[in-house]
Amino acid sequence: MIGLIGGTGLEDPKLFTLKEEKEIKTEFGKPSSKIKIGEIAGKKIAFVSRHGKKHSFNPTNVNYRANIQALKKAGAKKILASSAVGSLKEEFKPGEFVFVNQFIDRTTKRQQTFYDKKKVCHISVAEPFCADLRKNLIDSAKELNLGFHEKGTCVVIEGPKFSTKAESQLFRSWNAEVIGMTLVPEAVLAREGEICYASIAMITDYDVWKEKPVDVDTILKRMKENAENLKKLIEKVVPKIEEKECACNHALKHAFV
Repeated sequence: MIGLIGGTGLEDPKLFTLKEEKEIKTEFGKPSSKIKIGEIAGKKIAFVSRHGKKHSFNPTNVNYRANIQALKKAGAKKILASSAVGSLKEEFKPGEFVFVNQFIDRTTKRQQTFYDKKKVCHISVAEPFCADLRKNLIDSAKELNLGFHEKGTCVVIEGPKFSTKAESQLFRSWNAEVIGMTLVPEAVLAREGEICYASIAMITDYDVWKEKPVDVDTILKRMKENAENLKKLIEKVVPKIEEKECACNHALKHAFV
């Protein structure tokens, strides 16, 4: 089972053949949406809309813990998560994909662990994303001749507001490539859940450092324009994903005090 998390502009993509929808309850409450079970190229898919079917949850209020746990309960062992990001560098252009390999966490209000009661878990996120899944994405994007970047650092801000010009320039001085609002704690929780996780970040704008202030209409327009490329990428990458285990699946081995 491969988990898919849909982000801004992609809450209900026609990426797979739908078989059923499941209401999955978790100890952390309800996920953002029902879990849609389907298939791509004969492989089972479990899909959740990160912000809800009608985009009713802002980045702070997304129940990340319930989303990840619901996908795991559905049987997902690998997760591909799409999201919209802004560019912090000239050469990272709107319309291109970035398969980020690092993040800088600037969130302040989110639960980042499943273990906040009886246990203390110090999970390692030195390398936050599954190397195997990232390679699958890179190989697939090359085969499709898509515009993409093999790696990049994402600054994750709390939101839901966009950055000030001063903040945008500060993030650029950190040598980060893109900026988003949802990668943390999603990637961290996937690691705690011992699930392989990779991000499909699509650049929608140049943030506020280069052009006019970014707005939602611009982001949605760009995501709609590039939805077909995302669909092609997912259709290409899913058959490449093997069922073999990797280090992600044993992340808790040395994490508990």
